Amino acid sequence: MTKDSIAPIEGSWALILGASSGFGEAASIALARDLKMNIFGVHLDRRATYENVERIKAAIQETGSRAVFFNVNAADEEKRQSVIESIRQELDGAEEGKKIRVLLHSLAFGTLKPYIADKPEDAINRAAMDMTVDVMAHSLVYWVQDLIRNNLFSRGGRVFGMTSAGDYHAWKAYGAVSAAKCALESHIRQLTLELAPFGITANSIRAGVTDTPALRKIPGNERMISEALRRNPNGRLTTPEDVAGAIVCLSRPEAQWITGNVIGVDGGEFVTD
Repeated sequence: MTKDSIAPIEGSWALILGASSGFGEAASIALARDLKMNIFGVHLDRRATYENVERIKAAIQETGSRAVFFNVNAADEEKRQSVIESIRQELDGAEEGKKIRVLLHSLAFGTLKPYIADKPEDAINRAAMDMTVDVMAHSLVYWVQDLIRNNLFSRGGRVFGMTSAGDYHAWKAYGAVSAAKCALESHIRQLTLELAPFGITANSIRAGVTDTPALRKIPGNERMISEALRRNPNGRLTTPEDVAGAIVCLSRPEAQWITGNVIGVDGGEFVTD
């Protein structure tokens, strides 16, 4: 499959899991602005943060693109099926190339507890471990399965999973999330193989240290930020917009041969000391 055999991306759809903050927010706006894509956004927000969701939707709509958002738990089986059915109805009769062309998995919801602690209640337990890995890794597979089974994913499509340097480095209380990132990368490799016949690529995006709400929940995040600033040869942290820009580039038809990788978007932070 070559880029010349892929339908234009303008007017197609992106499905963003975790669309209301951080990487998902930035990617939603950038894909709408730069590639003229419509956005399906899945997020989980309470009333206190819903104003930001409306701001994101407005920013997408200002580009001339559509924004269809779902305030549900992306890892819940019934909720996922409900969203898939809504997407199926929305795309009923759409041209093949105008269905979903980008799926971004950017779910940052996990338990940050150590494996070993003086008190059992202070250590991670089985339920928390299973939940973390299910939400932050396994759920990607289930979304891809449903999109393929319902013929909602266009040829020339892209699957992106957000990973981090925690796939390689050990950080305090980050063990379950680190395990999830490793599992996510493994799923991406397998999807690379199994989605190739559909003309769909899959890549993990390893962002540098980025000051997001998810980072602020990690114990010792101040040290992570200071170390990243010290190490990064560009002298600053990664931003969600840096990552969104990479996703835009990788979503273009010219990037069809890039698949199965862990792609660093960090300004050189990972390879320097």
